[in-house]
Amino acid sequence: MTPNYSTISPFLNSTKSKWSRTLGYIGLCLGVVLLLCSVQMYMNVQQFISGKEIKKSGYDFVSVSKLITDQNMGKDNRFNAAEIQEIQSQPFITDAAPLISNEFRAQISAGNIIPFSTDLFLEAIQDDFIDSVTPSFQWRPGELHVPVILSADYLEMYNIFAPSQDLPQLSESSIGKVQLQLDCSGMYGSGRYSAGIVGLSSRISTILVPKSFLEWANQTYGGKKTEHAARVYIKTENISNPELVQFLQTKGYFVNKERTRSARIKVILQSFVSGLGIFSVIVILLSMMLFAFYLQLMIARSKDNLKLLQTLGYSPTWLSHMMSKRWIPVYAIIIVVACMITIALQYAFSLAFSYKESLSPFIAWPVVGVAAFLLIICIWFNSRLISRELNRL
Repeated sequence: MTPNYSTISPFLNSTKSKWSRTLGYIGLCLGVVLLLCSVQMYMNVQQFISGKEIKKSGYDFVSVSKLITDQNMGKDNRFNAAEIQEIQSQPFITDAAPLISNEFRAQISAGNIIPFSTDLFLEAIQDDFIDSVTPSFQWRPGELHVPVILSADYLEMYNIFAPSQDLPQLSESSIGKVQLQLDCSGMYGSGRYSAGIVGLSSRISTILVPKSFLEWANQTYGGKKTEHAARVYIKTENISNPELVQFLQTKGYFVNKERTRSARIKVILQSFVSGLGIFSVIVILLSMMLFAFYLQLMIARSKDNLKLLQTLGYSPTWLSHMMSKRWIPVYAIIIVVACMITIALQYAFSLAFSYKESLSPFIAWPVVGVAAFLLIICIWFNSRLISRELNRL
């Protein structure tokens, strides 16, 4: 008959110190739950605070303008080239780009389908600052069609305003099919172009046209070369950087406080979740120490019996292997229970915030990976500890 753990279990004195084993079970399960929840909550925070397009390639984009006061409201408060260069040169700012505007009169209408026309302002910025650039968002001199990227907020406002004026409401998919007419006029001439909306921007609240068109039209109809900008978009890794906030305040630049508030909340929540993760790791380590205490005490009390088993021909390696295998189901059950608790908590959390469509009711794969890693670490730690203690006999 092949020897197994039941053969040697009567020789192991494990009746005492059960309190350390029980506390180890509870502590390890609690620590694993806290760690898995902290990893899952960190990912939830990313989804809650980030929104759809706050970050692109790991960066924050935010609009900066000059603060208008009673003292300077009669002056030209646009950014000049030197000020833009100063912003770009700051070490905490990755890049900055001016948002240029039209220097001529622009009027848009939608013909007979939507009997609506209005004067409007046009703006342009380099393409890598726009979150919804399409291949059709291009213009060359001589072309009579101008592509437009509209702010998603503007579409929402139009759909609120439209019913009261007997105008049709439009969806995101249908707005691109509306044929528009763009009339440009200034002291140096006028021109008429067809226009179409090729995208919606969740980042930039304005009406965007290709930069090549706006620079050409400013020179052609307004007779002015674009040199100043009322707004500058900055690209930074962390919009809540204290140095960045201090720089903007010192220069008297205005930034969207809702954006910076969201970024600060994100930092606070991520710090809290990180602290919770560190605390959970401490709990897990303390639980492992309790397990180590229990195993050391059990082996110490069974010292004479274990020596007898070795005398009878049982090798320390085989004894270590058998005793280690005994704990694998224990660790597996603890990890699985912790995962089930985490799944239940995440499901309840997703129901409580069901208005956030992107929040999944299931735990993320990194959480499962952390759980599997913890199981491997626990088994390895247990095996090493038992092997070391048996070799000391």
